[in-house]
Amino acid sequence: MFESAEIGHKIDKVTWKNTVPQLRTALLDAQYELKEQGRIPVIVLVSGQDGAGKGETINLLYEWMDPRYLSTLAFAEPTDEERERPVMWRYWRALPPKGRIGIFAGSWYSNPIHERIAGTMKQAALDARIDQINRFEQMLVNEGALVLKFWFHLTKAGQKRRLKALEKDPRTAWRVTQWNWDRLKTYDQLQEVAGHVLRMTNSPWAPWIIVEGEDDRYRGLTTGRIILDAIRKRLADADRQATPVAPPLQPNIDGRDVITELDLTKKLTKKQYETQLARWQGRLSELVRDPRFKQRSLICVFEGVDAAGKGGSIRRVATAMDARQYQIVPVAAPTEEERAQPYLWRFWRHVPRTGRVTIFDRSWYGRVLVERIEGYCSEADWLRAYAEINDFEHELAEAGAVIVKFWLQISKEEQLRRFKEREKIDFKRFKITDEDWRNREKWDDYHRAVCDMVDRTSTGTAPWTLVEAEDKAYARVKVLRTICERLAAALETTALPTAATGSKGRKARK
Repeated sequence: MFESAEIGHKIDKVTWKNTVPQLRTALLDAQYELKEQGRIPVIVLVSGQDGAGKGETINLLYEWMDPRYLSTLAFAEPTDEERERPVMWRYWRALPPKGRIGIFAGSWYSNPIHERIAGTMKQAALDARIDQINRFEQMLVNEGALVLKFWFHLTKAGQKRRLKALEKDPRTAWRVTQWNWDRLKTYDQLQEVAGHVLRMTNSPWAPWIIVEGEDDRYRGLTTGRIILDAIRKRLADADRQATPVAPPLQPNIDGRDVITELDLTKKLTKKQYETQLARWQGRLSELVRDPRFKQRSLICVFEGVDAAGKGGSIRRVATAMDARQYQIVPVAAPTEEERAQPYLWRFWRHVPRTGRVTIFDRSWYGRVLVERIEGYCSEADWLRAYAEINDFEHELAEAGAVIVKFWLQISKEEQLRRFKEREKIDFKRFKITDEDWRNREKWDDYHRAVCDMVDRTSTGTAPWTLVEAEDKAYARVKVLRTICERLAAALETTALPTAATGSKGRKARK
């Protein structure tokens, strides 16, 4: 992949002087139009060999463009806070909103390449990360982002010359350390690993752009022109870029499904409820104080029919824990800030660190439920959301999260009774809105959407638990019991922290 970047590309001073003013003007115009339209974010990854001009190129872009609408993120070793969350968490937090350009100096490619060279990541793990990255970038493009990935390349001799030149110049000598010279010794390994990664992630929706890095003027003009052309083309295209989304939905032939098969007559007596509630709340309290939970996190997702009792179940779960250990996240319509980001961004913000609990009252499943039914997103958006949600939950599970998802179901008749009851009680009136009544008119549509959701997102690592919620007591106990059983099973496979692993240890999880 690197042959065309090893032929000695150069730009003379006269060409540089004559070309740069026009390029700068065009880049500024494109940047302002990008901001004015506010439709897409631009994500620029800057990677390559040491000394290939990554920093100089970023500085040049800041000189040529309006820095108010640029942001640069540099990623070094993960912090303690970042290590306690999924690998991609810190990159999600850094994504630019629509209308802006985000430059990533180092990115989701840096750590896997370095770890593979150091021998701390096996080939199979690297390939698994590559697959994760491909799906992540595909999601970004499907959300409307323009992703530009630059690899600045040098030959081994060229890298050595660049480092010597930088070291000789008093203005840049500080940038060359013994670490850079030591890294030169691993040049061949970098070529092998980076070549493999670039080949496997050179996708149609986010291809790699390899630029020879030895001549500053050639590298700068090439990068600037590519960014300009890509932004212009993307702004001129009114339609969002899209890649294939999902297999078609299967029809229901016999009328039976996971919802119709629920036995909504299940009940508990008052005595049974009080006894079992105390038992499972006590058990949950013990589990979240278990030393092994410091290596885990707990994510509870509550979805369900309106008036099915999500709030009451959440309160019984929260009562069993120290308020300092958990967070309840109520999910409503997205804010302007959230609409300027990929759909899952606002949920990544609330991913708990190890040893903590997050409870979602409604969740990312709104895309395949209310947004699907109400037409708030396109069919392509909610169809591809199934795979993106599965990827999201898989990443959470890989990082140690225990994901427990509940759908609370009641009958249409019971819902009507509860609606009318809420209207009569002063302190419950806030729970019933015009939207709740409108949703009742689309009961059958929501029923089909829930069945599709369960079929496509109930996975081995994050299965759905369907809760018969006609009797609130039964539902609350089933929720608590399920959380305890799932969390206890996870802790059984988690070793106690040792001096070697510390509270952040991951070694003995499986």
